[in-house]
Amino acid sequence: MSPNAVISLSDRVEHDEVLALYVANRWSSAEKPDVLLRALRDSHALATARVDGRLVGLVNAISDGHLVAYFPHMLVLPAFQRQGIGRRLMAAMLARYRDFHQLMLTADGDAVAFYEAMGFTRAGRTVPMWIYAGKDH
Repeated sequence: MSPNAVISLSDRVEHDEVLALYVANRWSSAEKPDVLLRALRDSHALATARVDGRLVGLVNAISDGHLVAYFPHMLVLPAFQRQGIGRRLMAAMLARYRDFHQLMLTADGDAVAFYEAMGFTRAGRTVPMWIYAGKDH
């Protein structure tokens, strides 16, 4: 557990620190850094995790503001993973949207077990579908 990680729902992220986080996690959105930063800043909600002022993780939400929230990005720097930071970030979002009718995300690989531990379940027989410009899935 990383008790010195400060979780915030009112932080402002900067270009270089966001890019470093996405590159470290090999996310294809790093290939569009200016659009990525605008997307994060324009999210309905953005929670960040900082250790000694350094951005070590974030999660964002896209929402209609009333019924549905979708969590498209949740990342923690590899050196800070498995210390409870991701759990604290997602807990902040779940608290923020606790009264909403539907909370959604897309997960694969090891992330599935993490999100199941956070209370998410597979959506019955729903088939996830997308049009995706990345090459990492």
